Amino acid sequence: MSEYVTDNKKQLFDDILSQRTRYLTVVLEDLFKAHNASAVMRTAEGLGIQDIHVVEQRNAYDYNPYVLRGAGKWLTLEKYNQTDQNMKVCFDHLKSQGYQILATSPHEYAKDYREFKIKQKTAVVFGAEETGISDYVKENADGFVQIPMHGFTESFNISVSAAIVLEDFMRQIRNKEGIGLTPDEIFTLKLEWYKKMIPNVDIHLRAFNKSLEQNKN
Repeated sequence: MSEYVTDNKKQLFDDILSQRTRYLTVVLEDLFKAHNASAVMRTAEGLGIQDIHVVEQRNAYDYNPYVLRGAGKWLTLEKYNQTDQNMKVCFDHLKSQGYQILATSPHEYAKDYREFKIKQKTAVVFGAEETGISDYVKENADGFVQIPMHGFTESFNISVSAAIVLEDFMRQIRNKEGIGLTPDEIFTLKLEWYKKMIPNVDIHLRAFNKSLEQNKN
């Protein structure tokens, strides 16, 4: 498939994949404003974060293409919307993958985000607009972070909060050993990205598979 992708694009993919990470990931809980979810995803992609976990319990996920600006097609989106305990399913999955889970909250029990040292795989939860994180998150997260405020406003918009916290956490880990993708992950993502760049990719794939079958016979 690489023959249909320009050398410049191949080099760009290689450069970006070398900076991608799953060491830090993002959880969006019940966001109902499409522009907010899109803005957070765009920020995450720009910082080199590969995975976004979207929990839909009360609200269905939607996106705004004018805000997202194409960033979504380079991300791995995991949705949790099949049970009546979608956040638990998400938490169980993340913990099985070795993540500690930090939740954002403006309340006094949360710790200044700048005081957190990211020393292990970390998932950061951003709660719904207006209501914030759910009771389940409050009861089951491993820690809570807040952005100190110096005005009358209790908190920033979720997209601003995500940009502030994620940039700081990525700055902490960017030169850390072992945060990059594995060779298998790089190969899988590269294949996915190639497919998105090739016109009529299904036709090429069918021809390739047909050729493989003929060679086997």
